[in-house]
Amino acid sequence: MQPMPASEDLGHGIHAIDTGFVRPFFDASHLVVEQGRAAFVDVGTKFSVPTLLAALDGLGLPHEAVEYVIVTHVHLDHAGGAGEMMRLLPRARLVVHPRGARHMIDPSKLWAGATAVYGEDAMRRHYGELVPVDPARVTPAPDGFTLELASRPLVFLDTPGHARHHFCIWDEASRSMFTGDTFGLAYRELASDRGAFVMPTTTPVQFEPEALVASIDRLVGFGPRAMLLTHYSRVSEVERLASDLRRQIAELAALGRAADDRPGRAPFLRQGVRELVLGWVRNHGSPLTTEQVEEILSLDIELNAQGLEAWLDRGKWSRYEVR
Repeated sequence: MQPMPASEDLGHGIHAIDTGFVRPFFDASHLVVEQGRAAFVDVGTKFSVPTLLAALDGLGLPHEAVEYVIVTHVHLDHAGGAGEMMRLLPRARLVVHPRGARHMIDPSKLWAGATAVYGEDAMRRHYGELVPVDPARVTPAPDGFTLELASRPLVFLDTPGHARHHFCIWDEASRSMFTGDTFGLAYRELASDRGAFVMPTTTPVQFEPEALVASIDRLVGFGPRAMLLTHYSRVSEVERLASDLRRQIAELAALGRAADDRPGRAPFLRQGVRELVLGWVRNHGSPLTTEQVEEILSLDIELNAQGLEAWLDRGKWSRYEVR
């Protein structure tokens, strides 16, 4: 038997498993276990699959116990390993947003779009092959869809803003929300004595500030005890973190508005995002140096700037007022 991978028991049958993508405590898959039945929420990349299956082994669960592989959206750090998981989990069904289902069945456009952002070599190195999923095993989950894991209901909520193919999942049993990227990023290295640090992710290509704030408000309206983020796992202090996210989204929208139609827009946005993010971390009381923070967040800064550019190019900025 393989050794148990880096994993945390969060209670209520929920286990956070480090997928091993990028660095430790960057990318989490959540395994939900109820009465001997199991579901994965987000699965990392194809290279994450052995780690997730080893987690099943460590808990004494056969592969046949997995009834659902759920992807909050089809970005590859969440769904890149879904096809390979489905190949190795014979009883599982893939649950995906209706807008993302076709990309799991035929991932060619998903691959092409991500390659345009990251490049072919990086795609092969970091994500591996995307395995198509048999359409007969795909369950699209529209807003309000509920599935039962044994007797445990999981409720799916359409939550655009980060991506239009994004849902979050409400688990009444734990009073927790699986949030994918809708409730931002909370890398553990950036926590301070004040608690978790959170920031929004505006990665290409469907960032929509108004929609994202509305989605955050909807999640908070359930009164969750905790949010379970893919990057990285459990955070509490939901109201404080939601307030931080609303303010940060407004600041990003203001930066985008200031950049529109100006020469050198891309470097202006990159520098502006860098200054915003470093300010947020500094104000949170992080003990890390600027150099350490930039090392952790350099990729996010670049991708967030690219996402703001994509938003500006779609002409969305004029609909959003800073608040």
